[in-house]
Amino acid sequence: MTRAAEVLDQRALNRALLARQMLLARRRIGVGAVLEQLVGLQAQVPTDPYIGLWSRVAGFAPEQLERLISGRKAVRIAVMRSTIHLVSAADCLALRPVVQSVIDRELLIGSRGRQLAGLDLAAVVRAGRAILDRAPRTPRQLGALLRERWPDRDAPALAYVLRCGAPLVQVPPRGLWTSSSQTTYATAETWLGRPLATDAAPDAMVLRYLAAFGPASARDAEAWSGLRRLGEVLERLRPRLRRFADQRGRELFDLPRAPRPSGDQPAPVRFLPSYDNALLGHADRSRIVSDDHRRRIMTAGGVAAPLLVDGFMGGTWRLSRRKQAAVLRVEALIGLSAAEVREVEGEAERLLQLLAPGRSRDIAVVRRGRRAAAGAGGGATSRR
Repeated sequence: MTRAAEVLDQRALNRALLARQMLLARRRIGVGAVLEQLVGLQAQVPTDPYIGLWSRVAGFAPEQLERLISGRKAVRIAVMRSTIHLVSAADCLALRPVVQSVIDRELLIGSRGRQLAGLDLAAVVRAGRAILDRAPRTPRQLGALLRERWPDRDAPALAYVLRCGAPLVQVPPRGLWTSSSQTTYATAETWLGRPLATDAAPDAMVLRYLAAFGPASARDAEAWSGLRRLGEVLERLRPRLRRFADQRGRELFDLPRAPRPSGDQPAPVRFLPSYDNALLGHADRSRIVSDDHRRRIMTAGGVAAPLLVDGFMGGTWRLSRRKQAAVLRVEALIGLSAAEVREVEGEAERLLQLLAPGRSRDIAVVRRGRRAAAGAGGGATSRR
Protein backbone atom coordinates (compact mmCIF):
# COMPACT_ATOMS: atom_id res chain seq x y z
CA MET A 1 0.00 0.00 0.00
CA THR A 2 1.40 3.38 -1.03
CA ARG A 3 1.83 5.76 1.87
CA ALA A 4 0.03 9.09 1.49
CA ALA A 5 2.30 11.97 0.60
CA GLU A 6 3.06 14.50 3.33
CA VAL A 7 1.13 17.72 2.75
CA LEU A 8 3.11 20.97 2.75
CA ASP A 9 1.20 24.18 3.36
CA GLN A 10 1.96 27.51 1.73
CA ARG A 11 4.32 28.70 4.46
CA ALA A 12 6.29 25.45 4.42
CA LEU A 13 6.74 25.78 0.65
CA ASN A 14 7.69 29.41 1.09
CA ARG A 15 10.40 28.68 3.65
CA ALA A 16 11.78 25.82 1.56
CA LEU A 17 12.09 28.15 -1.42
CA LEU A 18 13.67 30.95 0.62
CA ALA A 19 16.20 28.59 2.17
CA ARG A 20 17.36 27.33 -1.22
CA GLN A 21 17.35 30.80 -2.73
CA MET A 22 19.55 32.10 0.14
CA LEU A 23 16.85 34.55 1.19
CA LEU A 24 16.45 33.42 4.80
CA ALA A 25 19.95 34.63 5.64
CA ARG A 26 22.81 36.06 3.63
CA ARG A 27 25.60 33.53 3.16
CA ARG A 28 29.34 33.87 2.92
CA ILE A 29 29.83 32.08 -0.37
CA GLY A 30 31.62 32.69 -3.64
CA VAL A 31 29.61 34.40 -6.36
CA GLY A 32 30.39 31.64 -8.86
CA ALA A 33 29.04 29.04 -6.44
CA VAL A 34 25.81 31.05 -6.09
CA LEU A 35 25.32 31.15 -9.85
CA GLU A 36 25.64 27.39 -10.02
CA GLN A 37 23.53 26.66 -6.94
CA LEU A 38 20.66 28.80 -8.29
CA VAL A 39 21.12 27.55 -11.87
CA GLY A 40 21.84 31.10 -12.98
CA LEU A 41 20.23 34.48 -12.36
CA GLN A 42 17.73 36.04 -14.73
CA ALA A 43 19.55 38.95 -16.37
CA GLN A 44 17.63 40.71 -19.13
CA VAL A 45 18.13 43.85 -17.01
CA PRO A 46 21.94 44.00 -16.75
CA THR A 47 21.99 45.26 -13.14
CA ASP A 48 19.47 42.72 -11.82
CA PRO A 49 22.03 40.00 -10.97
CA TYR A 50 24.00 42.45 -8.84
CA ILE A 51 20.92 43.29 -6.75
CA GLY A 52 19.97 39.62 -6.56
CA LEU A 53 23.44 38.70 -5.33
CA TRP A 54 23.52 41.58 -2.86
CA SER A 55 20.31 40.21 -1.31
CA ARG A 56 21.86 36.76 -0.90
CA VAL A 57 25.60 37.05 -0.32
CA ALA A 58 27.17 38.52 2.81
CA GLY A 59 29.72 41.20 1.94
CA PHE A 60 28.88 41.18 -1.76
CA ALA A 61 30.62 43.83 -3.83
CA PRO A 62 29.86 44.40 -7.56
CA GLU A 63 33.49 43.90 -8.54
CA GLN A 64 33.23 40.26 -7.47
CA LEU A 65 30.76 39.60 -10.28
CA GLU A 66 32.52 41.93 -12.71
CA ARG A 67 35.68 39.86 -12.35
CA LEU A 68 33.81 36.68 -13.24
CA ILE A 69 32.26 38.25 -16.34
CA SER A 70 35.47 39.92 -17.53
CA GLY A 71 37.43 36.75 -16.79
CA ARG A 72 35.01 34.64 -18.90
CA LYS A 73 33.94 32.57 -15.91
CA ALA A 74 30.33 33.82 -16.11
CA VAL A 75 28.35 34.75 -19.20
CA ARG A 76 25.03 36.24 -20.26
CA ILE A 77 23.16 33.90 -22.61
CA ALA A 78 19.62 32.83 -23.52
CA VAL A 79 18.85 29.59 -21.71
CA MET A 80 15.76 28.75 -19.64
CA ARG A 81 12.55 30.05 -21.24
CA SER A 82 14.83 31.52 -23.97
CA THR A 83 15.46 34.35 -21.49
CA ILE A 84 18.81 35.98 -20.85
CA HIS A 85 20.41 34.53 -17.74
CA LEU A 86 23.76 35.06 -16.11
CA VAL A 87 25.29 31.61 -15.67
CA SER A 88 28.68 30.12 -14.97
CA ALA A 89 30.83 29.21 -17.97
CA ALA A 90 30.33 25.53 -17.20
CA ASP A 91 26.54 25.92 -17.06
CA CYS A 92 26.51 27.88 -20.30
CA LEU A 93 28.05 24.92 -22.09
CA ALA A 94 25.92 22.33 -20.25
CA LEU A 95 22.49 23.99 -20.17
CA ARG A 96 22.18 25.48 -23.64
CA PRO A 97 21.92 22.09 -25.42
CA VAL A 98 19.24 20.98 -22.92
CA VAL A 99 16.98 23.98 -23.63
CA GLN A 100 17.76 24.36 -27.34
CA SER A 101 14.31 23.05 -28.27
CA VAL A 102 12.72 25.87 -26.25
CA ILE A 103 14.77 28.48 -28.12
CA ASP A 104 14.06 26.85 -31.49
CA ARG A 105 10.34 27.04 -30.75
CA GLU A 106 10.48 30.75 -30.00
CA LEU A 107 12.07 31.49 -33.36
CA LEU A 108 9.01 30.34 -35.25
CA ILE A 109 6.36 32.15 -33.20
CA GLY A 110 4.19 34.89 -34.69
CA SER A 111 5.34 37.45 -37.24
CA ARG A 112 8.98 36.42 -36.96
CA GLY A 113 8.11 32.93 -38.08
CA ARG A 114 6.26 34.33 -41.10
CA GLN A 115 9.26 36.49 -42.00
CA LEU A 116 11.49 33.43 -41.98
CA ALA A 117 9.22 31.13 -43.98
CA GLY A 118 11.14 29.28 -46.68
CA LEU A 119 14.54 30.39 -45.39
CA ASP A 120 17.35 27.88 -44.91
CA LEU A 121 17.88 28.57 -41.21
CA ALA A 122 20.88 26.26 -40.92
CA ALA A 123 22.63 28.20 -43.70
CA VAL A 124 21.99 31.47 -41.85
CA VAL A 125 23.47 30.00 -38.67
CA ARG A 126 26.56 28.79 -40.51
CA ALA A 127 27.06 32.18 -42.13
CA GLY A 128 26.54 33.99 -38.83
CA ARG A 129 28.98 31.77 -37.02
CA ALA A 130 31.60 32.52 -39.66
CA ILE A 131 31.05 36.25 -39.13
CA LEU A 132 31.38 35.96 -35.36
CA ASP A 133 34.46 33.77 -35.64
CA ARG A 134 36.21 36.86 -37.01
CA ALA A 135 35.02 39.32 -34.33
CA PRO A 136 32.13 39.96 -31.93
CA ARG A 137 29.26 41.91 -33.46
CA THR A 138 26.18 43.80 -32.32
CA PRO A 139 22.81 42.45 -33.50
CA ARG A 140 22.54 45.37 -35.93
CA GLN A 141 25.97 44.70 -37.41
CA LEU A 142 25.25 40.99 -37.60
CA GLY A 143 21.91 41.53 -39.33
CA ALA A 144 23.42 43.93 -41.87
CA LEU A 145 26.20 41.48 -42.78
CA LEU A 146 23.76 38.58 -43.10
CA ARG A 147 21.47 40.68 -45.29
CA GLU A 148 24.27 41.03 -47.82
CA ARG A 149 23.66 37.34 -48.58
CA TRP A 150 19.88 37.41 -48.08
CA PRO A 151 18.92 40.91 -49.32
CA ASP A 152 15.21 40.10 -49.49
CA ARG A 153 15.04 39.28 -45.78
CA ASP A 154 14.61 41.46 -42.70
CA ALA A 155 18.00 42.16 -41.07
CA PRO A 156 16.81 41.96 -37.42
CA ALA A 157 15.07 38.64 -38.18
CA LEU A 158 18.27 37.26 -39.68
CA ALA A 159 20.23 38.27 -36.59
CA TYR A 160 17.59 36.62 -34.41
CA VAL A 161 18.00 33.37 -36.33
CA LEU A 162 21.58 33.27 -35.11
CA ARG A 163 20.63 34.29 -31.58
CA CYS A 164 18.37 31.26 -31.43
CA GLY A 165 20.30 28.83 -33.61
CA ALA A 166 23.71 29.30 -32.03
CA PRO A 167 24.79 29.75 -28.40
CA LEU A 168 25.55 33.48 -28.40
CA VAL A 169 26.95 35.11 -25.29
CA GLN A 170 26.80 38.85 -24.64
CA VAL A 171 30.39 39.94 -24.17
CA PRO A 172 31.55 42.63 -21.74
CA PRO A 173 31.38 45.48 -21.06
CA ARG A 174 27.70 44.49 -21.47
CA GLY A 175 26.55 43.41 -18.03
CA LEU A 176 29.26 45.10 -16.00
CA TRP A 177 28.36 47.29 -13.02
CA THR A 178 30.78 50.15 -13.57
CA SER A 179 30.35 50.37 -17.34
CA SER A 180 28.10 48.74 -19.88
CA SER A 181 27.37 48.82 -23.59
CA GLN A 182 24.91 47.65 -26.17
CA THR A 183 24.55 43.92 -26.70
CA THR A 184 27.52 42.46 -28.58
CA TYR A 185 27.61 38.78 -29.47
CA ALA A 186 30.25 36.09 -29.66
CA THR A 187 29.67 32.36 -29.84
CA ALA A 188 30.03 30.55 -26.53
CA GLU A 189 32.58 28.14 -28.00
CA THR A 190 34.82 30.97 -29.24
CA TRP A 191 34.43 33.10 -26.10
CA LEU A 192 35.00 30.25 -23.66
CA GLY A 193 37.40 28.18 -25.76
CA ARG A 194 35.46 24.97 -25.17
CA PRO A 195 32.71 23.07 -27.00
CA LEU A 196 29.12 22.69 -25.87
CA ALA A 197 28.14 19.55 -24.01
CA THR A 198 26.74 16.76 -26.13
CA ASP A 199 24.18 15.47 -23.60
CA ALA A 200 20.80 17.19 -24.08
CA ALA A 201 18.88 15.01 -21.58
CA PRO A 202 17.10 17.21 -19.01
CA ASP A 203 17.39 14.85 -16.03
CA ALA A 204 20.40 16.51 -14.35
CA MET A 205 18.94 19.97 -14.90
CA VAL A 206 15.62 18.95 -13.34
CA LEU A 207 17.43 17.66 -10.25
CA ARG A 208 19.26 20.99 -9.98
CA TYR A 209 15.96 22.80 -10.38
CA LEU A 210 14.51 20.89 -7.43
CA ALA A 211 17.59 21.70 -5.36
CA ALA A 212 17.10 25.43 -6.01
CA PHE A 213 13.29 25.70 -6.21
CA GLY A 214 11.70 22.55 -4.79
CA PRO A 215 9.51 20.94 -3.69
CA ALA A 216 7.89 21.40 -7.10
CA SER A 217 5.59 19.82 -9.64
CA ALA A 218 6.27 18.87 -13.25
CA ARG A 219 4.34 21.97 -14.33
CA ASP A 220 6.56 24.12 -12.12
CA ALA A 221 9.70 22.69 -13.72
CA GLU A 222 8.22 23.27 -17.16
CA ALA A 223 7.33 26.88 -16.35
CA TRP A 224 10.86 27.55 -15.13
CA SER A 225 12.67 25.89 -18.02
CA GLY A 226 10.27 26.26 -20.93
CA LEU A 227 10.66 22.54 -21.65
CA ARG A 228 7.70 20.23 -22.17
CA ARG A 229 6.79 16.75 -20.91
CA LEU A 230 8.92 16.94 -17.79
CA GLY A 231 6.42 14.70 -16.03
CA GLU A 232 8.08 11.84 -17.92
CA VAL A 233 11.47 12.93 -16.60
CA LEU A 234 10.21 13.07 -13.03
CA GLU A 235 8.74 9.60 -13.43
CA ARG A 236 12.20 8.34 -14.40
CA LEU A 237 13.68 10.13 -11.41
CA ARG A 238 10.92 9.11 -8.97
CA PRO A 239 12.99 6.38 -7.21
CA ARG A 240 15.57 9.04 -6.32
CA LEU A 241 13.07 11.62 -5.09
CA ARG A 242 10.82 12.25 -2.13
CA ARG A 243 7.14 12.88 -2.81
CA PHE A 244 4.93 15.56 -1.21
CA ALA A 245 1.57 17.19 -1.91
CA ASP A 246 0.40 20.77 -1.64
CA GLN A 247 -2.87 21.77 0.00
CA ARG A 248 -4.71 21.30 -3.29
CA GLY A 249 -3.52 17.74 -3.56
CA ARG A 250 -1.01 18.35 -6.36
CA GLU A 251 2.01 16.05 -6.37
CA LEU A 252 5.35 17.69 -5.61
CA PHE A 253 8.83 16.21 -5.93
CA ASP A 254 11.97 17.01 -4.01
CA LEU A 255 15.46 15.82 -3.22
CA PRO A 256 15.40 13.69 -0.08
CA ARG A 257 17.91 15.79 1.88
CA ALA A 258 17.04 19.24 0.61
CA PRO A 259 16.27 21.86 3.29
CA ARG A 260 12.63 22.20 4.29
CA PRO A 261 12.51 24.58 7.27
CA SER A 262 9.47 25.04 9.44
CA GLY A 263 6.94 27.52 8.16
CA ASP A 264 7.34 29.30 11.50
CA GLN A 265 10.96 30.23 10.81
CA PRO A 266 11.36 34.03 10.63
CA ALA A 267 12.13 35.49 7.22
CA PRO A 268 13.85 38.87 6.85
CA VAL A 269 12.82 41.74 4.61
CA ARG A 270 14.48 41.42 1.22
CA PHE A 271 14.61 43.73 -1.80
CA LEU A 272 14.73 41.75 -5.05
CA PRO A 273 15.38 42.93 -8.61
CA SER A 274 12.56 43.37 -11.12
CA TYR A 275 13.09 39.91 -12.57
CA ASP A 276 14.15 37.38 -9.98
CA ASN A 277 13.66 33.68 -10.45
CA ALA A 278 12.53 33.30 -6.84
CA LEU A 279 9.25 34.84 -8.05
CA LEU A 280 9.34 33.37 -11.57
CA GLY A 281 10.45 29.80 -10.99
CA HIS A 282 7.06 28.08 -10.69
CA ALA A 283 3.78 27.70 -12.52
CA ASP A 284 2.03 28.15 -9.17
CA ARG A 285 3.75 31.13 -7.58
CA SER A 286 1.44 31.40 -4.59
CA ARG A 287 4.25 30.12 -2.36
CA ILE A 288 5.81 33.60 -2.63
CA VAL A 289 3.38 36.02 -4.34
CA SER A 290 -0.41 36.12 -4.52
CA ASP A 291 -2.12 36.45 -7.89
CA ASP A 292 -3.36 39.91 -6.95
CA HIS A 293 0.09 41.14 -5.92
CA ARG A 294 1.61 39.54 -8.98
CA ARG A 295 -0.61 41.71 -11.16
CA ARG A 296 0.46 44.77 -9.20
CA ILE A 297 4.09 44.26 -10.29
CA MET A 298 3.10 45.22 -13.83
CA THR A 299 2.74 48.99 -14.10
CA ALA A 300 2.44 51.56 -16.87
CA GLY A 301 6.15 52.28 -16.41
CA GLY A 302 7.23 48.64 -16.67
CA VAL A 303 7.87 46.01 -14.02
CA ALA A 304 8.16 47.15 -10.41
CA ALA A 305 10.75 45.38 -8.28
CA PRO A 306 9.36 43.18 -5.46
CA LEU A 307 9.85 43.58 -1.73
CA LEU A 308 9.57 40.48 0.45
CA VAL A 309 8.05 40.85 3.92
CA ASP A 310 7.81 37.73 6.08
CA GLY A 311 8.90 35.74 3.04
CA PHE A 312 6.11 36.84 0.70
CA MET A 313 5.83 39.71 -1.71
CA GLY A 314 4.52 42.55 0.43
CA GLY A 315 5.37 45.59 -1.66
CA THR A 316 7.23 47.05 -4.60
CA TRP A 317 10.14 49.47 -4.81
CA ARG A 318 11.64 51.92 -7.27
CA LEU A 319 14.80 54.00 -7.26
CA SER A 320 14.84 57.55 -8.64
CA ARG A 321 18.09 59.44 -9.17
CA ARG A 322 18.25 63.22 -9.46
CA LYS A 323 21.70 64.79 -9.87
CA GLN A 324 23.31 64.20 -6.47
CA ALA A 325 20.21 62.75 -4.79
CA ALA A 326 18.55 59.35 -4.81
CA VAL A 327 15.09 58.39 -3.55
CA LEU A 328 14.06 54.80 -2.88
CA ARG A 329 10.26 54.59 -2.78
CA VAL A 330 8.54 51.57 -1.29
CA GLU A 331 4.81 50.98 -1.82
CA ALA A 332 3.41 48.45 0.60
CA LEU A 333 0.80 46.00 -0.68
CA ILE A 334 0.02 44.74 2.82
CA GLY A 335 -0.36 46.35 6.18
CA LEU A 336 3.05 46.91 7.78
CA SER A 337 3.64 47.08 11.50
CA ALA A 338 5.91 49.79 12.90
CA ALA A 339 8.63 47.16 13.44
CA GLU A 340 8.32 46.02 9.81
CA VAL A 341 8.59 49.60 8.57
CA ARG A 342 11.80 49.99 10.55
CA GLU A 343 13.15 46.77 9.06
CA VAL A 344 12.22 47.91 5.53
CA GLU A 345 13.91 51.26 6.10
CA GLY A 346 17.06 49.64 7.45
CA GLU A 347 17.37 47.28 4.49
CA ALA A 348 16.55 50.12 2.09
CA GLU A 349 19.38 52.21 3.54
CA ARG A 350 21.80 49.34 2.95
CA LEU A 351 20.51 48.91 -0.61
CA LEU A 352 21.05 52.60 -1.32
CA GLN A 353 24.67 52.23 -0.26
CA LEU A 354 24.98 49.80 -3.18
CA LEU A 355 22.86 51.68 -5.72
CA ALA A 356 23.61 55.31 -4.94
CA PRO A 357 26.97 55.71 -3.19
CA GLY A 358 28.07 59.28 -2.74
CA ARG A 359 24.58 60.73 -3.17
CA SER A 360 22.22 62.15 -0.62
CA ARG A 361 19.62 59.48 0.00
CA ASP A 362 15.94 59.50 0.90
CA ILE A 363 13.65 56.58 1.69
CA ALA A 364 9.88 56.83 1.37
CA VAL A 365 7.63 54.04 2.61
CA VAL A 366 4.01 54.34 1.55
CA ARG A 367 1.95 52.28 4.00
CA ARG A 368 -1.49 50.72 3.88
CA GLY A 369 -1.91 50.65 7.65
CA ARG A 370 -0.98 48.02 10.18
CA ARG A 371 -1.46 44.41 9.20
CA ALA A 372 -4.05 43.99 11.93
CA ALA A 373 -6.14 46.64 10.18
CA ALA A 374 -5.15 46.08 6.55
CA GLY A 375 -7.13 48.24 4.18
CA ALA A 376 -8.18 50.65 6.92
CA GLY A 377 -6.59 53.73 5.42
CA GLY A 378 -2.99 54.55 4.65
CA GLY A 379 -0.17 56.87 5.35
CA ALA A 380 3.43 57.54 4.43
CA THR A 381 6.68 57.67 6.29
CA SER A 382 9.99 58.88 4.96
CA ARG A 383 13.50 59.08 6.30
CA ARG A 384 16.69 60.72 5.10
